[in-house]
Amino acid sequence: MKFKITKISSDASFREFYRISKNKKSYIIVNAKKEKYQNLVAYSAVNNFLRKKKILAPRLYEHNLKKGYIKIEDFGKLSFHKILIKKKNKLIIYKKLVDLLLKIQKIKSKDKIKNIINKTHKINKYSITYLQKESNLFFDWYLPLFLSKKKIEQIKKKANKILLKLYKSLYFSNSIFVHRDFHSQNLMSFGNKIGVIDSQDALIGNPAYDLVSLIDDVRIKTTKKLKKQIFNYYIKKKFKKNNFIADNFLKDFEILSVQRSLKIIGIFSRLFKRDKKKMYLKLIPYTWSILEARMDSEIFDELRSLLKKNISKNLRKKDLI
Repeated sequence: MKFKITKISSDASFREFYRISKNKKSYIIVNAKKEKYQNLVAYSAVNNFLRKKKILAPRLYEHNLKKGYIKIEDFGKLSFHKILIKKKNKLIIYKKLVDLLLKIQKIKSKDKIKNIINKTHKINKYSITYLQKESNLFFDWYLPLFLSKKKIEQIKKKANKILLKLYKSLYFSNSIFVHRDFHSQNLMSFGNKIGVIDSQDALIGNPAYDLVSLIDDVRIKTTKKLKKQIFNYYIKKKFKKNNFIADNFLKDFEILSVQRSLKIIGIFSRLFKRDKKKMYLKLIPYTWSILEARMDSEIFDELRSLLKKNISKNLRKKDLI
C-alpha cells in the first residue's frame, strides 16, 4: 500500500503540516522553511520534556533539520475546539481541561532540555520587557491600519507608561511552566486522554497566563457566566479557601488577559498585513469584546480612557478586510 499524504490547514506560524497515512497508521510531518529552531528544535524538545513529566505531547519519530522537517505522533483530527462548539454543557469539558492545566503547573521546570541537535534548549522566563514587547504588537501592527505614524507614537508612549505600571503590579512571580497557547484548538482528544500540541513557545511565567488562554480564547465565544464558572473551578482547586491569594490571582488574570488581547489583535493584524492571511481579521472584533470586558476594573481606567479616545466602538467592531 502506498503512502497517502494530506496537507493540513496551516496555522498562524511559518509551518506547514502534512498527515502521512499507511496501513491504518498515521504521522504528522511538520515543515518549516523559516524559524527552524523555534518550530522544529524547540517544539520537539519541549514535547519530549512534557512527555517525561507524564503530559501527553507528540512523540518525535524522525527529524532532518537541513531539509526543515520533523516527523511526529499524530493525535488525530478531534480538537477540543470541535468538541466544545457542539457541546451544550461546556463546563464539564472545561473542567477536564483545567485539571490538565493544574497538572502541568505542578511540573518542576528545568532550565535546560536536550534537543535534536545534541545541545540544550533553555526555557526562558517571562519578564516585563517581554510582556511589553508582546503588547506593543497592538501599536506596531494594528493601529497602522487606520492611524498616522505620529498619532501612533503618541498613543504608544502613553500606553506603555500605563502598561508598565500594571505589569510591575503583578503579584505572582514567573515560576510556572507556561504553554502560552493553552486554548481548545491546541488540546486534542486522543482516546480517553488529552494531547497537548503547539508547545514550542513555552516560557516560565505567571500561573494566570495559561488560564487566560483557555478562558478568554478568541476562537470560541463563551458567556460571561461560563468564564466565571471556569475561573472559580480553577481557584477552588488551586487555592482552596485562601481569599487573599485568590484576589491577587484575579488581578493578575485581568492584567494578563488585557496584555494577551492587545498582543493577539496585533498578531492578527500582522498576519493580514505581512503574511496575507486576512482570515484572522474576522477574529479581531470578538478579541476587542474580551479586551473591553477585562478592562472593566478601575485599575484599567487610564488605559480604557486612552483607547476610547483614539479608537471608536464602530472601528473596533468593523471588519477591516
